[in-house]
Amino acid sequence: MNTVAQAANTPSQWLVFFLAGQSYAAPSAQVSEIVRDGAVTPVPGSASDLLGIRQLRGQIVPVLDGRLRLGLDTSTAVLAQARIVVLTHESHQVGVRVDAVDELLSLNEADMAAPPSGRAQRTDDPVRGVVPWKQGFVALLDVRKLCRLPQGAAHGD
Repeated sequence: MNTVAQAANTPSQWLVFFLAGQSYAAPSAQVSEIVRDGAVTPVPGSASDLLGIRQLRGQIVPVLDGRLRLGLDTSTAVLAQARIVVLTHESHQVGVRVDAVDELLSLNEADMAAPPSGRAQRTDDPVRGVVPWKQGFVALLDVRKLCRLPQGAAHGD
């Protein structure tokens, strides 16, 4: 078996979390930690989906609102189970507030399907694919695009 075929058959782990009742996942290799939701310091003039910045273990980490970043309903948020998933891509760390964290999902590249057609086509769309999961599907996210990191940053999963 060649190296490309082996890579496609090697399962990868994805952390599943919820936003507005929908399931999303990020590569677990790019999840540095999960922390309780807490106070963030607002940044005047920042993007509308940036909640602010937070200090985590001596580093300043920007924290995005996952619902706003993905264009989801923000009126039904339940904060009791909200967490901040700290994602890492190369030397960058960005926190994303999610409604709840679920489980690790193991899947092969071959399990992934393209995002559903009919979605608004955006160059910064962070959904890179979907997989069937439980009674629906989970959308797989591209961390670089989700966190709006520079185009030159390599795809690190």
